[in-house]
Amino acid sequence: MENYFNYFTEVEQHFQRRRGAGLLLSTVDWALIEAWKEAGIPLEAVLRGIDGTFDKYDRRPSKTKKINALAYCAQEVLAAAEDMTEATVGARRGEAGTAPGLDAQEIARFFLANAEMLRQVKMPVALQLVCEECAVTLSELASTLTGSVPLQLEGLERRLTVMEEKLLAALTIAAHESELFELRTQADREIAPYRSKMPGAQIQQLIKQFIHKRLFEKAKIPRLSLFYL
Repeated sequence: MENYFNYFTEVEQHFQRRRGAGLLLSTVDWALIEAWKEAGIPLEAVLRGIDGTFDKYDRRPSKTKKINALAYCAQEVLAAAEDMTEATVGARRGEAGTAPGLDAQEIARFFLANAEMLRQVKMPVALQLVCEECAVTLSELASTLTGSVPLQLEGLERRLTVMEEKLLAALTIAAHESELFELRTQADREIAPYRSKMPGAQIQQLIKQFIHKRLFEKAKIPRLSLFYL
């Protein structure tokens, strides 16, 4: 857990370990992890929240319903995040903005692979132009990464976030209204069982992340964040 950019993998594996059986995470689960990440909830708080949820479940005399989704852990995750001090959060993220588990060559390969995928996207011209622009930027960033230059991951992540926002805006404009409506309906349907376990603001963020993820998947556009490395 030294590397904060292992956020998704750590959450997935910890949830599966506590559940005690292999369970593929759903689109809603992945969107929820991303929502936690975007909200700045530290990895440690998420893992504590998962443990707290399963610890309470294990103490129940009757276990008729299994914990089959991360959403059941949402309240405990938020409580754990609130309990952690700012100093703890800062320590987890790293004051220098670097992560010991990543190296320049690894990130450069990730950037170049994503650049190639973006160049292969077959979508309306306006979206393809944005994809090509992002591909050029990723290639340029890859060329600047050398082992002799300290990695500034926070700065790189901000650049990647800007590019993803541009791609999402272009995807949303290119999508037909009926497609967006169907995605919103699907998100509402899949999130419905967990609404009582999350605050309204988190549900809205989760819906946005769900639609975001599905639009990228349909267009076969890679996620650029270092969290996906």
